[in-house]
Amino acid sequence: MTRKASSFPEWLILAGSCLFIFVLWLSAYLEPDIRWLHFFQAWMYLAATGLALRHSRWGYFIGLSAAGLWDYINLFVTSFLRSGLHWVSAWISTGQLERVDQVVAVPGWIGNLLVVIGSIWAYARLPEKRWSDLGRLAFAFIPTTGFFAAAMALCQPRYLPLFRAMLHPHRPW
Repeated sequence: MTRKASSFPEWLILAGSCLFIFVLWLSAYLEPDIRWLHFFQAWMYLAATGLALRHSRWGYFIGLSAAGLWDYINLFVTSFLRSGLHWVSAWISTGQLERVDQVVAVPGWIGNLLVVIGSIWAYARLPEKRWSDLGRLAFAFIPTTGFFAAAMALCQPRYLPLFRAMLHPHRPW
């Protein structure tokens, strides 16, 4: 279905993707060794946003897959979000911003949450939903996650254990 104007859910996807891409850029600026990984990672969000703005369910599926995976990893696999929240709290308490490399996890997580919410909401508003869309979502998740894994393998193989850890989630709080 093609409509001329984008609705609020698509704007959530756009805003969340832009916020996260900015966080990727800032992280890459702060840690030059992750620049290529973040360059490739940003492309998933550009694809999701471009398709979502065209009201394509594939954009919603890619957005939900990429952003949902990132938020899941940071809730149940790593301590990155917890550390970011700690340093945001310290910043509020002391008025001194320290460990920006950790603080960026918070807006990164929020940006991804906006993409997830926007993707689910936009899909829910589609006039035609089919049970086969569950298969399409799974299909989108596999290459999206595979692209992310390939970018990690190519640019930062030290992060690959995250994929094994995803199968054994815990709450790193």
